[in-house]
Amino acid sequence: MPFGSGSRIVETASRTLSTASQGINALEAKFSDRDFAAIFLRLVGVIMNVRGRVIVTGMGKSGIVARKMTATLTSTGTPAIFMHPADAGHGDLGMVTPDDVVLMLSHSGESNELGPIIHYCKRFGIPLLGLTARAGSTVATASDVCVLLPAVREACPNELAPTTSTTVQMAFGDALAIALMEMRGFSADDFYKFHPNGSLGAQLLKVRELMTKGEGVPRVREDASLLDATIEMTRGRLGGTAVVDQSGELIGAFTDGDLRRTVTGTQHLTEAVGRYMTPTPLSVGPEELASEALRLMHLHNITLLFVCEGGQLVGAIHMHDLLNAGVA
Repeated sequence: MPFGSGSRIVETASRTLSTASQGINALEAKFSDRDFAAIFLRLVGVIMNVRGRVIVTGMGKSGIVARKMTATLTSTGTPAIFMHPADAGHGDLGMVTPDDVVLMLSHSGESNELGPIIHYCKRFGIPLLGLTARAGSTVATASDVCVLLPAVREACPNELAPTTSTTVQMAFGDALAIALMEMRGFSADDFYKFHPNGSLGAQLLKVRELMTKGEGVPRVREDASLLDATIEMTRGRLGGTAVVDQSGELIGAFTDGDLRRTVTGTQHLTEAVGRYMTPTPLSVGPEELASEALRLMHLHNITLLFVCEGGQLVGAIHMHDLLNAGVA
């Protein structure tokens, strides 16, 4: 590598990111413009009121952004599907129903492949939403609602390869998806429904979904003997037993660690477990996130938590349950 070329490469990479940042800043500034904000609100309103899906389409690099935008909308509560313009004129227009709305991405607004989609929307009264950077373009003039993105300088030294423009499109798509998400009141529970697998789903699991419940939870009364408590503890796989009062309220915990520390001979086995239990042990609620239960375990150096609701014992959760489910 010639001397000095390394620094030039780093400078080029840094300049590219700076150009992208300027593009996003220009987009953010547009939202301070009253007219732009009004158009954005119209766009959101149309999508919020649609009975069907958002059909997202775009050609070339805009099409790649459209695919990502579709995925983000779908996973955050707005039903969406991507339609490739090249396939639209060969039968895929059949996926567009009267209940749908079409969101069309095109930086130039003049991609020939978009023509059949525009004509179809006009013929059958399908709302057409445009996203382009050219005010007088075909997409801009044909759209029922058109968002004009800022004209930005591409990071490409030849001003040809879509770089900054696609970054701005992507950022706008995220802004739109999150705005719709908040308007719908899309919650963490809703998010989990769409992400049951992988680390995202695991982080949104509730304690109630992983806990041992019912007869599977070891429990004894405070006046039970250590022997009985030990037998009850070994009945399960949790390495401990809850100690409850007459009403079923959790008042203590007795674990295999407590057993090793306190019992030095058989004479202790007839004594009441209440003398050796940990009183008012740490517990969690069934609606707590499983990740919070794991955090508490790490914080207090324990592997077992009992689950209480209104003071009543309703379950137990072990660190193994959390780790096996992928909670981390």
